[in-house]
Amino acid sequence: SEGTHHGCGHYIITRKVAREDCRTKYCMNSDLHMQNCPHCPNCKRYFDPDASETVTLKTPEWCPECTYWYLGPGARHKK
Repeated sequence: SEGTHHGCGHYIITRKVAREDCRTKYCMNSDLHMQNCPHCPNCKRYFDPDASETVTLKTPEWCPECTYWYLGPGARHKK
Protein backbone atom coordinates (compact mmCIF):
# COMPACT_ATOMS: atom_id res chain seq x y z
CA SER A 1 0.00 0.00 0.00
CA GLU A 2 0.92 3.63 -0.28
CA GLY A 3 0.06 6.07 2.45
CA THR A 4 0.80 8.97 4.74
CA HIS A 5 2.96 8.71 7.86
CA HIS A 6 1.68 11.11 10.52
CA GLY A 7 3.53 12.76 13.39
CA CYS A 8 1.63 10.58 15.88
CA GLY A 9 3.20 7.49 14.28
CA HIS A 10 0.12 6.21 12.46
CA TYR A 11 0.28 5.15 8.81
CA ILE A 12 -2.91 5.83 6.85
CA ILE A 13 -3.39 4.05 3.53
CA THR A 14 -4.17 6.30 0.57
CA ARG A 15 -3.85 3.66 -2.17
CA LYS A 16 -3.70 -0.14 -2.18
CA VAL A 17 -1.05 -1.47 -4.54
CA ALA A 18 -0.36 -5.16 -3.87
CA ARG A 19 -1.39 -7.92 -1.49
CA GLU A 20 0.16 -11.15 -0.35
CA ASP A 21 -2.29 -14.02 -0.29
CA CYS A 22 -1.69 -17.47 1.21
CA ARG A 23 -4.52 -18.83 -0.99
CA THR A 24 -6.25 -20.92 1.67
CA LYS A 25 -9.99 -20.78 2.32
CA TYR A 26 -9.41 -21.21 6.07
CA CYS A 27 -7.36 -18.02 6.39
CA MET A 28 -9.50 -14.94 6.96
CA ASN A 29 -6.83 -12.82 5.22
CA SER A 30 -7.11 -14.74 1.94
CA ASP A 31 -9.25 -13.93 -1.10
CA LEU A 32 -10.43 -17.56 -0.99
CA HIS A 33 -12.00 -17.05 2.46
CA MET A 34 -15.81 -17.00 2.32
CA GLN A 35 -17.01 -13.43 1.66
CA ASN A 36 -19.97 -13.54 4.08
CA CYS A 37 -18.31 -15.56 6.81
CA PRO A 38 -20.60 -15.60 9.88
CA HIS A 39 -17.62 -15.98 12.22
CA CYS A 40 -15.67 -12.92 11.13
CA PRO A 41 -17.86 -10.31 9.43
CA ASN A 42 -15.19 -7.62 9.69
CA CYS A 43 -12.19 -9.59 8.33
CA LYS A 44 -11.55 -7.32 5.39
CA ARG A 45 -11.89 -4.20 7.48
CA TYR A 46 -9.33 -5.16 10.09
CA PHE A 47 -7.03 -7.73 8.49
CA ASP A 48 -6.71 -6.83 4.81
CA PRO A 49 -2.99 -7.64 4.34
CA ASP A 50 -0.46 -5.35 2.67
CA ALA A 51 2.53 -6.70 0.76
CA SER A 52 4.45 -3.56 1.72
CA GLU A 53 3.93 -0.06 3.06
CA THR A 54 5.35 2.82 1.01
CA VAL A 55 5.28 6.24 2.66
CA THR A 56 4.30 8.78 -0.01
CA LEU A 57 3.90 11.72 2.38
CA LYS A 58 5.34 12.37 5.83
CA THR A 59 3.61 15.04 7.89
CA PRO A 60 4.23 16.33 11.43
CA GLU A 61 0.45 16.65 11.92
CA TRP A 62 -1.45 14.00 13.85
CA CYS A 63 -3.91 11.69 12.10
CA PRO A 64 -7.64 12.56 12.39
CA GLU A 65 -8.25 9.99 15.15
CA CYS A 66 -5.40 11.23 17.35
CA THR A 67 -6.35 14.85 16.72
CA TYR A 68 -9.87 14.11 17.97
CA TRP A 69 -8.75 12.25 21.10
CA TYR A 70 -5.80 14.43 22.11
CA LEU A 71 -6.58 17.92 20.78
CA GLY A 72 -10.28 17.90 19.89
CA PRO A 73 -13.61 17.19 21.62
CA GLY A 74 -12.46 13.78 22.85
CA ALA A 75 -9.52 15.22 24.79
CA ARG A 76 -9.52 15.29 28.57
CA HIS A 77 -9.78 18.83 29.84
CA LYS A 78 -6.99 20.04 32.09
CA LYS A 79 -8.01 21.11 35.59
